[in-house]
Amino acid sequence: MSSAPWPVALTTARLHLRPIEAADVPAVSRLWTDPAVRRYLGGPVPEETVRARERGCVGAFGAFGVVLRADGTVVGGVLLEPDSRHDGRTEVSYQLLPEHWGHGYGREAVWAAVSWAFDALTPGRPEVVAVTQEANAPSRRLLEALGMRQVDAFTEFGAPQVMYALTRDPDGQPRQVPRT
Repeated sequence: MSSAPWPVALTTARLHLRPIEAADVPAVSRLWTDPAVRRYLGGPVPEETVRARERGCVGAFGAFGVVLRADGTVVGGVLLEPDSRHDGRTEVSYQLLPEHWGHGYGREAVWAAVSWAFDALTPGRPEVVAVTQEANAPSRRLLEALGMRQVDAFTEFGAPQVMYALTRDPDGQPRQVPRT
């Protein structure tokens, strides 16, 4: 577990990223059950798993609800895992509800979370990674738009996956990772 302060709220031009609140649970639950959202994530999560996640998501470390500043609508979520299963590297993952796709909210939210991770969550670590299915072209475009570069490919959960990474340069700014 990180020693970074939590809860944390982040603000962008259009979004507010904050710890998930009880009122967010219905929208967050949709992220786990919507077939379009879950298309590249193994399909909708079983109801018993959703109920367990609902009990644990409010205030969970690294889990941000992504909310429109204009009207408070929950559009999705971003998760930062400082000691992920990928060699202990910090991993960012994200999901948006389908009606909010195509507006740039994902890119804006993920960039805010990754920037915060470099500054506060993983100050001594050189990179943040993200994994998506190889077939998930929209997610890959989002990661590439942030300057992330593919650094690995593997099969997991019965499907080809790709890992992207963004590193920080010596002055602390995020920069692209060379492909290996």
